[in-house]
Amino acid sequence: MTDVPTIKLSDGVEMPQLGFGVFQVPDLAQCEDAVSAALESGYRLLDTATAYRNEEAVGRAIKKSSAARDDIFVTSKLWVSEFTYDRAKQGIDASLQRLGLDYLDLYLLHQPYGDTMGAWRALEEAQQAGKIRSIGVSNFYADQLKNLELTMKVKPVVNQIEVNPWYQQGREVQFNQSEDVRVEAWAPFAEGKHGIFTNATIQAIAQVHGKTVGQVILRWLLQRGITVIPKSVHRERMVENRNIFDFALTADEMATMASLDRQESQFFDHRDPVTIEQIFGSSLKQLKE
Repeated sequence: MTDVPTIKLSDGVEMPQLGFGVFQVPDLAQCEDAVSAALESGYRLLDTATAYRNEEAVGRAIKKSSAARDDIFVTSKLWVSEFTYDRAKQGIDASLQRLGLDYLDLYLLHQPYGDTMGAWRALEEAQQAGKIRSIGVSNFYADQLKNLELTMKVKPVVNQIEVNPWYQQGREVQFNQSEDVRVEAWAPFAEGKHGIFTNATIQAIAQVHGKTVGQVILRWLLQRGITVIPKSVHRERMVENRNIFDFALTADEMATMASLDRQESQFFDHRDPVTIEQIFGSSLKQLKE
């Protein structure tokens, strides 16, 4: 199996195009086993977050892996309850401690709420100090990203957002790419919603190439210039998800995939005030304490 190709971020750091995510793997033993299996299967980009509560397990798997630390691209994210300058500095150090690492390859602001400017300044300083190689954001819309770019010294190099066949985010992807910000897709399979793995249109494309529906989806994202971080706790699926560099979708097939767009998040609206209050309210209120 071929190595995963890399891309060069706008700050010059090399990042694999395909990685392994550990969202919704809170069981630490299971997470450690899954990350170990992913590393053994050839993955070199790992994606975790403070909010996932499994940084320790990811760190243990890295420590016992035969892969050199410099060959592993480790991403984590700061949660909104730590979005002040002082709290963010503490949060960065806490992530490093939980992971057992001297540096992170990429660190993201997980959501666009709270004192993002203060938190971003802490990330900039941590990057200057060598604690973080690259800094970026997650779930930022175009106007929020532009506001950060215009206000702060260092521009984000990555924006991790929801992108899948049901929610293709054409305008957001295009804007990020026009700003030389790498888009990284979370939930590329939409967590199986709307029968994505049995969709007849995608199945037909998969059959042509002798691939699975999941492989077609990942290939489609890569050909849009998007980095992908699928999750699985099953080794055979990890191997399957990596085996996507020996075929390419035609222009017609890419157009067919584009026709599947439902133009709606498969999870929640990040701009709905009620949703923001329900999901992030308690974390944001901690900033007042």
